[in-house]
Amino acid sequence: MLTFLFAVVAGTPQGAASAPPAPPTPTRQATASRAVHLPIIDGRDDDEVWKTAQPITEFQEFDPDEGKPARFPTMAKVAYDEHNFYVFIRAFDPEPQKIMKYLARRDVRPPTDQLKIVIDSYHDRRTGYEFAVSPGGVKRDYAIYNDANEDDSWDGVWDVATTVDSLGWTAEFRIPLSQLRYANAPVHTFGFAVWRDIERFKERVSWPVYHRQQAGFASQLGDVTGIAGISSPRRLEATPYVVTKNVSVPAAAGFDHAQRFTAGADFKYGLTSNLTLDATVNPDFGQVEADPSVLNLSAFETFFQEKRPFFIEGANLLSFGVNCNVVNCQGEGLFYSRRIGRAPQLGDLYGDATSATATTILGAAKLTGRMPGGLSVGVLDAVTQRQSGIQNITIEPASNYGLLRVTQDLRNGESTIGLIATAVNRSLDDSTRDLLRSSADVVGFNLRHRFLHMYQLQAAVTGSRVTGSPQALITTQMEPAHYYQRPDGPLRVDSTATSLSGSTEQLKFGKVAGFIMFETSYQRITPGYEINDLGFLNRADWQDQSTWASLNFQTPNAVFNRLFWNFNEWNDWTIAGLPLERAVNTNAHTELRNHWWLHAGGTAGQLGSTFCDRNCVRGGPALRLDPYIAPWAGIQGDPRGIVVPNLFVNYWRGDGGRSATLNLQPEADFRIANRWTGSLGLNVTRNRTDNQWFGNFPDPALATVTHYTIAHLEQRTMSLLLRVNYTASPTLTLQIYASPFVSKGIYSNVRELKDPRARQYDDRFQAYGDTAVTNNPGGFDVKFFNSNTVLRWEYQPGSTLYLVWTQGRNDFDGVLGTRSFSGDFRQLFRAPANNTFLIKVSHWFDW
Repeated sequence: MLTFLFAVVAGTPQGAASAPPAPPTPTRQATASRAVHLPIIDGRDDDEVWKTAQPITEFQEFDPDEGKPARFPTMAKVAYDEHNFYVFIRAFDPEPQKIMKYLARRDVRPPTDQLKIVIDSYHDRRTGYEFAVSPGGVKRDYAIYNDANEDDSWDGVWDVATTVDSLGWTAEFRIPLSQLRYANAPVHTFGFAVWRDIERFKERVSWPVYHRQQAGFASQLGDVTGIAGISSPRRLEATPYVVTKNVSVPAAAGFDHAQRFTAGADFKYGLTSNLTLDATVNPDFGQVEADPSVLNLSAFETFFQEKRPFFIEGANLLSFGVNCNVVNCQGEGLFYSRRIGRAPQLGDLYGDATSATATTILGAAKLTGRMPGGLSVGVLDAVTQRQSGIQNITIEPASNYGLLRVTQDLRNGESTIGLIATAVNRSLDDSTRDLLRSSADVVGFNLRHRFLHMYQLQAAVTGSRVTGSPQALITTQMEPAHYYQRPDGPLRVDSTATSLSGSTEQLKFGKVAGFIMFETSYQRITPGYEINDLGFLNRADWQDQSTWASLNFQTPNAVFNRLFWNFNEWNDWTIAGLPLERAVNTNAHTELRNHWWLHAGGTAGQLGSTFCDRNCVRGGPALRLDPYIAPWAGIQGDPRGIVVPNLFVNYWRGDGGRSATLNLQPEADFRIANRWTGSLGLNVTRNRTDNQWFGNFPDPALATVTHYTIAHLEQRTMSLLLRVNYTASPTLTLQIYASPFVSKGIYSNVRELKDPRARQYDDRFQAYGDTAVTNNPGGFDVKFFNSNTVLRWEYQPGSTLYLVWTQGRNDFDGVLGTRSFSGDFRQLFRAPANNTFLIKVSHWFDW
């Protein structure tokens, strides 16, 4: 929910899609000039083509005061030749000395002015590309999809040069046509817009004027006409790479070091003017930042964001969400690319310290594109290598992953229908046949229908089927997503099954524009639904009804620039009707006149009779839950400051006061100088849980009896997050990331379930008779450290040299101990270090 809210308050096109529609206005047009001689990309307008190109000057402010005359004039010109699209922009400013030239690495917005061009080369009013630059030459780019969504993982190969002079500042863009997608036609019209940010006044102007009160982004672009005689956008790009790395390998006294050499390549080929094939052979992602450290005490898997470039670029064309609405959306869906190249699933069983920690990807390919009639296509296939552990036993079988996703826009994009199919097939052997599923298939259908420009109906249906040996299917039925073995549940484990099937249904209706917006939804997931071979799903056997409504004050006044206030309610049940949650919530977000943000909200949940059938007892009977409250608040400083403070506080209290959690997240972003930036964040949590799952123990005398135990847990967690960035130039940057993490806890008061559905809290439990457990329940002290240091030099557009140092440390104690957090951190840094040093060079070729 918070992810959606921050998208709204950030003022990006995603948020703008939630504003009321303005009356239709005629599309603004500009004309592109043909460049006979190639302009020199130097940020100056002394090239021949700029002397004759038609100027665009009708810029208006759209934020914070929509339609207001621009404070300073702006002028843009457009040109093209057979291979490139050019734009020159002059941003007039009477005080050019106040234009800051802060530097940052690519795709990071520095707190300074910005010029951006937007190109809808398909001219379908649904898709496009954004190219932005700061006065210091920092580049950012995005792909646009579904009219209002941005894919910031897209990285094009393009040039831009900027200058600051006595009149203000300028930007001169060269966008190779090979980076755009357009139909094969003799004459073209592209959708086009220019945006300018004047940072010291926090004002944004554009041509044509962008209506924050109107749904959509690409559909609001103007047109640039007169583009004739350009080549078909078929092209071949290849980016081969070589890597040499020195890696730590486990040894008796810590780690030894081994030198390794690898090579591979990425390819991009325009099969037609509308379809592009991306492929990678033996990819290496050594420059990618490490995942944050977590200690997961729940029954469910931790979701990690994808960071590998091949998989994040264009991921929107492959996505299909499940169990997702405005109120709650946790990343669940049919395609979770982290499954490809995952940590070997049987590594803990058959692996040792020398076994691979990630599965080798032999190759992967994507076919993506959009047809002139509004048909979008996404196809992916990947092959991973068999990984072996001790005595050559398979810890991850060779596997094939496939996905097909197609969507068709109707009614000029107001309606969409889509299909998806995914498949996973594994080459199992005797050591894996009874532990892993042999195949997994999922199909789905979705539709979206918008009417009256502000109301939207969405529906989706998916079905899954997994197959394997009876023992593998028993394991599947007993996993946390299903828990067929629950003694008080309606489901029973089928020990003879060799397949398992299930389905989901979802219906959402909402108002996506206006001062008042809302969405109400219903979704249902049957018990046998299983998508975790290529997707991500925490649990099946689920029904949810949710409603969200928001009041959006977007006209500045004496107190704030904008205010968003939303209200939410949701109810969850199992398919059999067992109530799991009844909750209400409200949140408010406001930007003050000084550009500080204030946030506050709260939830009241587990209202009435609700039960926990998954996380609390792990396959045991459902446990009644008591109501909880969860207030939160946050403050964010003006991002233009030298030091930008942020603080978020979260509190949770339940179980009649027996359980409580307090979380503090202070952070400061700082700018030491023009080239140095960084951030330092602290995350501190104090957690007291009175019904933490402890273990399920079979009775030594009665084989049919299981003792389901819970305990009181006192837990403290602290982590630091440090980032330091040095930008020598927009193409040469140094990034340092370091994050130590400590979590420690102690168990006490171990009890077992007596009457788990009793109304009174104490009546649900009784003393557990095994004194060997109750007299010494134990604890934990877990410590992790992850760091990355990356020197990145883009020595020419699309070609990059990386120097990378990655370090990891970990330490575990089975008891709480008496050390303070500072002592734990000292102990962590005395643990053996797992170091990797690598040099990676990739070179971009374009034919």
